[in-house]
Amino acid sequence: MKPPRTIWNRFPDVLLHAPEPVVKRHSQYWDAKRGNADAAEQLVTDLLSEAMVARLPSLVGSAAPILVGAHAYEQEGVNAIPEALSDVIAKRLGWPHDGNIVQINVVAHTGSDGFARLARQPAFEGTIVRGAPYVIVDDFVGMGGTLANLRGYIESNGGRVLAATVLTGKTRSAELQLSSGRLADLRRKHGPNLEHWWRERFGHSFDALTQSEAGYLLRTPDADTIRNRIAAAEQAGDRE
Repeated sequence: MKPPRTIWNRFPDVLLHAPEPVVKRHSQYWDAKRGNADAAEQLVTDLLSEAMVARLPSLVGSAAPILVGAHAYEQEGVNAIPEALSDVIAKRLGWPHDGNIVQINVVAHTGSDGFARLARQPAFEGTIVRGAPYVIVDDFVGMGGTLANLRGYIESNGGRVLAATVLTGKTRSAELQLSSGRLADLRRKHGPNLEHWWRERFGHSFDALTQSEAGYLLRTPDADTIRNRIAAAEQAGDRE
């Protein structure tokens, strides 16, 4: 399975609503993560940033975009947080909300290392309105792969993704747009053979990676280590 991705084209930074420790200490967090819709609604209501909600319209111009949550399967159940966050933002801003675009595979990213996140790519399905603007929503941004793949799915099916927002995540990962300098460094360090292998394995070139994903690969000593760690993470996922 090779979920589609598209290059970034000046994509704005992800808007984060609350610090990660605050979210994970909330009494409703784990129930929400396991699929409890009431817990997710309480979690989002308590931690939603009105300032971040107010910033969203400035990223999309005059459009009234469709909000789409990364409706994801976790090992414990269907994560209810993205849907709850999408729903609350939709009500605040009067934007439409589409809950029918869903993740169709289990990637088990929670608590995983970077290679597991790179190896096990989320894939999506659902009807996209051609030409329509979208804002994508998730509970967490780590390396940004889920948002990148959700965006890629929407845009490869004719939609336009204008922005992204999450309940929490790594502040350094809010920058999804891969910088030209980091892309050049990655290509210089690991060479064209690895990028060719990556395109064959994942269906996209390095220019569709997130800033954090590219940084992770850049910190890896050599191309053989990358290939071996990706293969090991895929095999571990198959065993799980």
